[in-house]
Amino acid sequence: AERVPEVFALIVSSAFSMEAGIGGFVGIMVQGFKRAAFSSEAGIGSAAIAHSTARTPYPVRQGIVALMEPFIDTVVICPMTALVIIITGVYDQNGQYAELIAANQGAALTAKAFGSQISWFPVVLSISVVLFAYSTMISWSYYGERCWTYLFGERFSMIYRILFVLVIVAGSIGSASAVLDFSDLLLLSMAFPNMFALYALSGRVKRKLGSYLEKLRSGELDREVGRA
Repeated sequence: AERVPEVFALIVSSAFSMEAGIGGFVGIMVQGFKRAAFSSEAGIGSAAIAHSTARTPYPVRQGIVALMEPFIDTVVICPMTALVIIITGVYDQNGQYAELIAANQGAALTAKAFGSQISWFPVVLSISVVLFAYSTMISWSYYGERCWTYLFGERFSMIYRILFVLVIVAGSIGSASAVLDFSDLLLLSMAFPNMFALYALSGRVKRKLGSYLEKLRSGELDREVGRA
């Protein structure tokens, strides 16, 4: 019993130590990077597959359009959702919704937050989540099929489609935590080679961007639009 004050003092001192602060900061950064990559796909190279299909005389212009996607998703939508959850206080309902946080049920927690103020909004959110999931499956099936056909050819594309459908079934019956962990692992495996490629091509991208900005300042692009 005489060691109880000593134990509490150790807990408090350890919680507010420099090591704890650094550990907490690193943990938050890692979690933030994981969720940011999952939501915006920034840095993993998938968006380039979709934007490469655009027909434009200036690839830099298409790249600038692509830059807006992670900005709107990560800088606008995600903070707004977080503000709603925090302002409504559903994240701290005496543990009432703690199981949603522990099970990575973010959509359910968001529905609780909006539903606490607008009774019918969870229905709208549910429909939006279904549409988002469906559109995500379509886009990622296209990304994967383009990579598969690049490696193995068009005649083996049916094999990929069958595998993709099987993965959808496996993901729908698995736990959200397992699916997110597996997705994080695959995203990480995509990010490393993509970052090396970005570094290797950074000089070429810089030259292309400089040429585009020079034409933009000189008014050459405006004249091209006028002639078109």
